[in-house]
Amino acid sequence: MNIRSLTRGDGVVIGAAVLLFIASFLDTFDGSGSDVPNAWDNLGLVMSMYLGGIIGAALIVVARALPQPRKVAGIDLGQFGVALTVFAAWTAFWTIIDPLGAFSDTFGSADVDTGSGLILGLIAALLLAGGAIATPLVPALQAALVPAPRPAAPQPYGAQPPAGYGYPGAPQPSAFGGAPQQGQPGQAPFGGGQPGPAQPSGGDFSPFWFAVPVPRPLYAEDGAPTPIAELAPGTWYLAVEQGAQGLVAQTQDGRRGVLRDSSGIQRG
Repeated sequence: MNIRSLTRGDGVVIGAAVLLFIASFLDTFDGSGSDVPNAWDNLGLVMSMYLGGIIGAALIVVARALPQPRKVAGIDLGQFGVALTVFAAWTAFWTIIDPLGAFSDTFGSADVDTGSGLILGLIAALLLAGGAIATPLVPALQAALVPAPRPAAPQPYGAQPPAGYGYPGAPQPSAFGGAPQQGQPGQAPFGGGQPGPAQPSGGDFSPFWFAVPVPRPLYAEDGAPTPIAELAPGTWYLAVEQGAQGLVAQTQDGRRGVLRDSSGIQRG
């Protein structure tokens, strides 16, 4: 799981879920009765409104942090989580309109007011559903929650960034303290690991390190429509050449692919 792939929208979802959990322990009603229950005294309310929203938030965050999308019964985890948050907000809305409907056996026709647990729960559920729905639509919410670290200062004589970016096969220093040398095709760096990337043939393109601002799909070089990997914010990747379809990059496990959308990338 890559925590750096979480967005600001995911931060809103996490914060709203925490607020919803706190609201579940507050009074559901304010009245003169001696026993004013919180949400945990009603299984239907706590499961549909409070735990439903919290579980939905957890599914959204887990789906975002996973390197590859996961599906259960053909449904994406993130989409299922969004549906749960909307259901929780819908339940909160109707519960606050008719608060005594679920507690008629407890209070009968007693005169009670809506408690802080329902009011705060409604606000949290609306924030939760709004953040889950708006994140794919609002660019400001798609920015990385944890900014990518700045690359290290360049070494003398125009050397490439050293190892330490989470990229196997990165250039290694020479034995006498000289500038790092680029790996040759098919030759593993010192100490083992993946082979270094091949130099592009011809042209003025020079390989460079880059990081993406938001998760971006990486497609096969043969033009297949299905992504082979997803580049995550917070990790430095090596661009090896400029192809006809986009920027050709190499992942941490040595796979090459085409980054069709290179807008906003951060060069190292």
